[in-house]
Amino acid sequence: MAEALPPKLYFRIGEVGRLVGVPAHVLRYWESEFRAVRPVKSPSGQRVYSRRDVERLQLIKRLLRDERYTLEGARRALRERGLDDDANVPARPEVLHGALVRARDRLRGLEAHLDALAAPAAPVPARSERPAPLLAPAEFPEERAVNDETP
Repeated sequence: MAEALPPKLYFRIGEVGRLVGVPAHVLRYWESEFRAVRPVKSPSGQRVYSRRDVERLQLIKRLLRDERYTLEGARRALRERGLDDDANVPARPEVLHGALVRARDRLRGLEAHLDALAAPAAPVPARSERPAPLLAPAEFPEERAVNDETP
């Protein structure tokens, strides 16, 4: 029987087997069948499962054992719930290219829309021109006296 998870972030395969209620060899098999479960290996080579991995393994067990899904059906159920990690699987180049082209076109359309909305701005002076000072130095005699180096 599956147990509630203790307040830990990471678990070893023996603990996960006890929490999920299946032997370690079944967990290793499910890792090969479901991309949603990807434990990392510790420096000593042991599998280290995150809480997310353990929760997904509990769900996989429920789908396979209690609800009697096939492996393919359980994979589909995970995918429908958004739990199948496709983030680590690289997309095909043509799919990426199409997405980038659509994003570029959308950005160009937004840029044109923003340009149309922008109010006409005052002409920007050329870089060689210095802007006129807003206040003449004579308007602040006390500052000029402080900054003057002559006695």
